Amino acid sequence: MTSKNSEMSGSSPFKMRLVHLDLKGAPPKVCYLSEIFPLFRALGANGVLIEYEDMFPYEGHLRLLRAKHAYSPSEIKEILHLATLNELEVIPLVQTFGHMEFVLKHEALAHLREVARFPNTLNPHKEESLALVRAMIDQVMELHPGARWLHVGCDEVYYLGEGETSRQWLQQEPNSKAELCLSHMEAVASHVRARYPTTTPLMWDDMLRDIPEDQLSGSRVPQLVEPVLWDYGADLDLHGKALLVEKYRKSGFSWLWAASAFKGATGVNQSLTPIEHHLRNHLQWLQVAGSVPADTLRGIILTGWQRYDHFSVLCELLPVGIPSLAVCLQVLLHGDFAENVKARVENFLGISSLEEMSFRSEGAGSFPGSNILALVTQVSLHLCSSVDALLERDRYVTGWFSPYHRRRKLIHPVMIEHIQPQALSLLARWSALAGELEAALQRVFYPDTVEEWLEENVHPSLRRLQALLQDLGEAARPRQDSGQDS
Repeated sequence: MTSKNSEMSGSSPFKMRLVHLDLKGAPPKVCYLSEIFPLFRALGANGVLIEYEDMFPYEGHLRLLRAKHAYSPSEIKEILHLATLNELEVIPLVQTFGHMEFVLKHEALAHLREVARFPNTLNPHKEESLALVRAMIDQVMELHPGARWLHVGCDEVYYLGEGETSRQWLQQEPNSKAELCLSHMEAVASHVRARYPTTTPLMWDDMLRDIPEDQLSGSRVPQLVEPVLWDYGADLDLHGKALLVEKYRKSGFSWLWAASAFKGATGVNQSLTPIEHHLRNHLQWLQVAGSVPADTLRGIILTGWQRYDHFSVLCELLPVGIPSLAVCLQVLLHGDFAENVKARVENFLGISSLEEMSFRSEGAGSFPGSNILALVTQVSLHLCSSVDALLERDRYVTGWFSPYHRRRKLIHPVMIEHIQPQALSLLARWSALAGELEAALQRVFYPDTVEEWLEENVHPSLRRLQALLQDLGEAARPRQDSGQDS
């Protein structure tokens, strides 16, 4: 297997191909990871980037960071064991600057916010902030001994420089926001390097992009970290990427990484993954890789975002994004998406055609979680539209049981015969499918994820049908005030 995969790697400009697991939303049960890791490996991945967020079993004074269903230390060990079995290198990710909502939302830690009202960003001036980040890193590293890389986040550090202490600090020459940013990054990365000499910090690159080359090279950051250039668009600025790579190399960074997306990057509440978008994103990254020196990019991280931030809704669930992941990994391995590559993907997924995935439970593939994809597709494409068709376009409902009628419980009794059977039939059909989906989700996800997904995507439509039927029932009763007997 190793020789086969090294042969496959030989044709890809990206020697490391990491699948990103974003656990700040819909974290899968370990039993699902045991099913999906072999597929990751078969498709061409050789690592996973695990963004634990609040799913890590923090201990001691950090215990309050744990989510209700956080993995236990033994489950983390099981995940690492499963990864080893499938020859997947694990890189843990710990946010240490921005995207700190899961930490700074807690009252006990709110005094460490850069801006008092917002839990996004850590105040880099306080020694306690650094102590907090060090403690988080140390606990994660304790359960990941021997990790060759640790991703320390540092993307989207919103409102940096807007806190009271920062404002005062920035008024002194020659202090700048870039300096503030670099000094915190340096402190975090120095801790990793000093405490774990065989571990290299990775860092998202967006906060570095606009910092001038001389300022970057004047800091120690290029000697300490490997930046990850991320772009999830379908049309990359190829020339701009080449210039950015050149700037980072001249600044002293010895290795760079790329980051694409296989899901979770096309809409905050997206429920189905637009494969074409992600395919184009990966084809463009291959072009970038082909235009820079060969020893520049160490690998690529295929991100699979599950929430845009800690407080946003869920985007596409992991099983829903698997066909897109399969396409993207195979494109990275083979360099294009020719017919033979497409046939390989269809074979891996157990589907007859990517374009014509029937999306019925029995026809959406044989990969782990394919039943969830089938049912989610039904809901996303047809639930809301079928309820809308009845409530907003059916001539009997719009003509004889409008909102005006419903509020006054008025209806011509003969119209009940037209409306009620349709509504009952629709409700029965969708309730049955919702039950099937709930059972499928429960096998892969924890109860809070199941509840959230159904509440966001299924229950509102079912409630609309139930409300219509309730109003029909009330309107059907004889009216006492009018003297009518029908």
